[in-house]
Amino acid sequence: MLVFHVDANSAYLSWTAAALLEQGYERDIREIPSAIAGDPDNRHGIILTKSIPAGKYGIKTGESLYEARRKCPGLEVYPPDYDLYLLCSEAMFEILNEYTPVIQRYSIDECFCDMTSIKRARDNPVETASEIKERIKRELGFTVNIGIGKNKLCAKMAGELKKPDMVHTLWPEEIPGKLWPLPVRELFMVGRASEKKLSGIGIESIGDLAKTDRLLLKTVLHSHGLLIHDYANGIDDSEVTVNDNIIQKGLGNGLTYPYDLETREDIYRELLALCERVSSRLRRLGRYAGCVSVYFRSSNLSGYSHQVKLCGRINTTSEIFDTARGLADEMWKKEPVRAMSVSLSDLSDKDCIQTSLFDVRDKEREEILDSTVDKIREQFGTKSIFRAVFANSSVEPVKGGVNDGNYIMMGGYKQ
Repeated sequence: MLVFHVDANSAYLSWTAAALLEQGYERDIREIPSAIAGDPDNRHGIILTKSIPAGKYGIKTGESLYEARRKCPGLEVYPPDYDLYLLCSEAMFEILNEYTPVIQRYSIDECFCDMTSIKRARDNPVETASEIKERIKRELGFTVNIGIGKNKLCAKMAGELKKPDMVHTLWPEEIPGKLWPLPVRELFMVGRASEKKLSGIGIESIGDLAKTDRLLLKTVLHSHGLLIHDYANGIDDSEVTVNDNIIQKGLGNGLTYPYDLETREDIYRELLALCERVSSRLRRLGRYAGCVSVYFRSSNLSGYSHQVKLCGRINTTSEIFDTARGLADEMWKKEPVRAMSVSLSDLSDKDCIQTSLFDVRDKEREEILDSTVDKIREQFGTKSIFRAVFANSSVEPVKGGVNDGNYIMMGGYKQ
């Protein structure tokens, strides 16, 4: 088996940088202290990713924007653009698909490629990987790391050895020299809790873990101990599972608001703006939803949700909003709402849709209308066409972009 692991370097920042340069921006934000972060005025100012120069100031992913700016007052901050990121992910996938049809999306910025049946890759894996890497950089404007190995684990660990814009191998004979000297926390599936327990029994490096008695590891970490012992020795028999067009369990869209929503009208209007975004993403994937859920977090930080399993499948904005509004009516406790989200699940293709005799909507007409609106917004922006309810309103007609779904990854679904 021959596997490539392709990982976009600092994906959100790189994709934003490439888009800005294409629009005529004078500087490459990857070369200055910069970060992608939420808006602190909207109560979610968290660093999502940062540039290498920003990292030299000690800025870390996940810390508050306030703390990051204390470390680097001149930090340039840009908002996330999840629609752009999906487009960049798709563009990278299209290039990879020219080399092999057996591709597994690990996340929005990572893919596993099974190259076993590709003769040129078997004959010259490093040369083939380098060609892919350079094509992505030249054609799409961002860099990737490509790890090469006999299985998914070794390919992923190879890609992590040194960044950015690199090709690395991790063959069985290279494991003692390249993998074992690394700190045990660098091994895939070893988190903070596992690292602490391993340190308690004298395991500090991946090599220490690889040489530890399996029975001892099972006693300390149960079955997880056996899994990471295999990984430390480069053992992984999981297959590269094809998942076309980012197979997802669900789609979600939510926001934390800079003000509390106190009236039913406020909730409806903001809910519609969230539904506009999540429904357009559903249509872009060519999927239909069989389950809708709505989540509220009140001003006292208590959270609650409702969901409904539908008899049929829906993908139009009106259908999704009507369903979400009904859930909101059922669940709202007449208290100020601080955050809200809409999620769609039980997704299926159009071929799986069964028309109901009880449908009162002209679904075909609504789908054509939504498709037309999607195309107009894609070309001219989200504010180019909107519903009358947003006229003379301070509420943007299309909002959100917090979560683009759960992706298949090694060992199952990302939770």
